[in-house]
Amino acid sequence: MVAGMVLIGGITRLTHSGLSITEWKLIMGTIPPLNDADWNEVFEQYQQFPEYQKVNSHFTLSEFKSIFFWEYLHRLIGRMIGMVFIIPFIIFLVRKSMDRKLIFQSLALFGLGALQGFLGWFMVKSGLVDRPSVSHYRLAIHLSAAFLTFCYILWVILSIYMPKSQDLASKRTAILARVLVAVVSLQIIFGAFVAGLKAGLVFPSWPKMGADWIPSSVMNDLQSGGISSLFSQIVSVQFVHRTFAYVVVLLVGYLWFAARKEALSRYQNKIIQLLVVMVLIQFTLGVFTLLYLVPVSLGVIHQFGALVLLSGSVVLMHALPMKK
Repeated sequence: MVAGMVLIGGITRLTHSGLSITEWKLIMGTIPPLNDADWNEVFEQYQQFPEYQKVNSHFTLSEFKSIFFWEYLHRLIGRMIGMVFIIPFIIFLVRKSMDRKLIFQSLALFGLGALQGFLGWFMVKSGLVDRPSVSHYRLAIHLSAAFLTFCYILWVILSIYMPKSQDLASKRTAILARVLVAVVSLQIIFGAFVAGLKAGLVFPSWPKMGADWIPSSVMNDLQSGGISSLFSQIVSVQFVHRTFAYVVVLLVGYLWFAARKEALSRYQNKIIQLLVVMVLIQFTLGVFTLLYLVPVSLGVIHQFGALVLLSGSVVLMHALPMKK
């Protein structure tokens, strides 16, 4: 369900639906508009905010309903996830079916879920004030929290069903696996920056950015804005995201090469081999998403590919405990 939320979240963003619901009602917001009067009311609320006034002033009620659907579905699944968690948790707790560690992990997971709900609204609020778009920083925080929640669930599952391997890797390989998780995470953050700034719509070419490997505007941004420009200027953000893509591919390739010299288990080698396939697919998806100006289908698949790649990196880190 969390993976589904990532997919629906991507569709919501790419269809520009995220600002269609302008208030947060935890309980009453579960009920969608049920009649014409309800629809007119929520549409009138939407008309009071910048996105309608500056971008969608031509919208009819029917067009508004199409974007309302995705944001409503996104929020509804979030509420469902909460119920799917809390009901079994209470039952297992009463039955004393969980040990102390799992109770703590479950409470941490509940905290992550609650935080994610808050971050979602925190992000939406940034697009309801002056500009008809959300802060790319808040978008990155919201997306990162979703990925963190998914990976934490995955780690708990691995801890329960697949105790840490006794086939220890060398310290170098184990460190590489951890570096890979960090680099992929950083790449995902910059991917969110690209999405939030719509930076994927500039320089839709590969391997060069237009006629240059490094556009002159990147250097100009650095001279005028310093390092912060790499996080805020459209061309610079796309350049960093492209560069990190090569870093991730090279790191996975180096990890595969280094692992060949070790006596790893079949399971460990299989994960590394799958990671090689994952990173090549994700890189290719990124290129085509850029070349075709970020269509909804490719944008969503590329975002989901990032989740798959990060998950594979986490599984590898779990499978390669470090020698003491």
